[in-house]
Amino acid sequence: MFAASPTLSNCGSKPSDDFDGKIRPMASPDRVIAHIDMDAFFASVEQLDNPGLRDKPILVGHDGPRSVVTTASYEARPFGCRSAMPMAVARRLCPQAIVVPMRGWRYRELSKQMLAILCDFSPLVEPVSIDEAYVDLTASQRLLGDGPTIGAAIRQRIKNELQLTASVGIAPNKFLAKLASDLKKPDSLMVINTSDIDTVLCPLPISRIWGIGPRTTAKLEAINLRSIADLRRMPLDWFVGHFGIDGQRLHNLTLGIDDRPVTPDEQARSISHEHTFSQNAIEAQIMRSLLLEQVENVTWRLRRSGLKAQSVRLKLRFDDFKTISRSTALETATDSTDTIWKAALNLFDTWARQSFQPVRLIGITAASLVSGGGQLGLFDQQTNQRQSRIDHVVDKINGRFGKSSIHRARIEPDS
Repeated sequence: MFAASPTLSNCGSKPSDDFDGKIRPMASPDRVIAHIDMDAFFASVEQLDNPGLRDKPILVGHDGPRSVVTTASYEARPFGCRSAMPMAVARRLCPQAIVVPMRGWRYRELSKQMLAILCDFSPLVEPVSIDEAYVDLTASQRLLGDGPTIGAAIRQRIKNELQLTASVGIAPNKFLAKLASDLKKPDSLMVINTSDIDTVLCPLPISRIWGIGPRTTAKLEAINLRSIADLRRMPLDWFVGHFGIDGQRLHNLTLGIDDRPVTPDEQARSISHEHTFSQNAIEAQIMRSLLLEQVENVTWRLRRSGLKAQSVRLKLRFDDFKTISRSTALETATDSTDTIWKAALNLFDTWARQSFQPVRLIGITAASLVSGGGQLGLFDQQTNQRQSRIDHVVDKINGRFGKSSIHRARIEPDS
């Protein structure tokens, strides 16, 4: 239970003893970080390639009774449609929506071009998923101008070369940059300077803090903690007492503190993909569907970077912020979607059989990365080559005939 606290209306309210009213210095206060987020990427690509879909509500994903929405176009969102929502629910909310099958190869093609554009502005590019990335522009300013100038140039390059729009946030750290890119979507550029942190953060609802979902928001609002101005005045021990190991991180975020570096995939020790549900997921099948998409994204990033994973880790977070992870070592280093998917599915199904409960976050990590694989036997080499060909062929078939044409692996758990 959350302990009650007085209502704190703004940043000028009396703070707790742990907060002095000033932004605490960050490790690198002069950093300039950009977050680039392609607007409704999959849906926008479909509307780009098929002009007949423009200005119409579309839902990207497999049109089946147990499938989920991968992306909802901006025209579908006013009806309540969103990503990771069961397709059947989205169809009921927006009966006129057009369901378009995924074309993974096409999205990856444009994603690769987007990342190439970003690399022209800085060598420090960290893909977050197929449609978003962080870029450290700190050193680039000497040659290319200040952060806002570079951010505007990035948006213009993407628009000119890909005929797509992106929202760009510029800020001193990753949390604020991502927040900035989201606040004025779509097709926007927003800058948060160090001097703006109080002004920008304090009025925002607590749900803007990464990791605080609807149920936690409702609990906090019940004790008059509604804005970040309210939440940031709670002492650190309150955060730790209510959020456990996430307490320190959440406390820092309310103050605009985030010292995570921008790490290119090639330099990363692991590559991961996570999703926080807007409402707790209660169906295992929905989680498996999303997990498969995450595995496909992670393995694509592995292959793009010339890396292979020696272990796989599953991450699950629940409504009370308890977070668990389950990991397994692979027999040999691999970038195979099929191999990593089977390992991830086995981790998930083992957990689901033993202690299934609603989930607010699910993620998959490819870890212990190496630039080359281990020694394989003859039959293992043949299997590995076959799986590599499958990775390529599946993308091509789905690109031509839609994702429903062929499935990489069964999502149903073993009986």
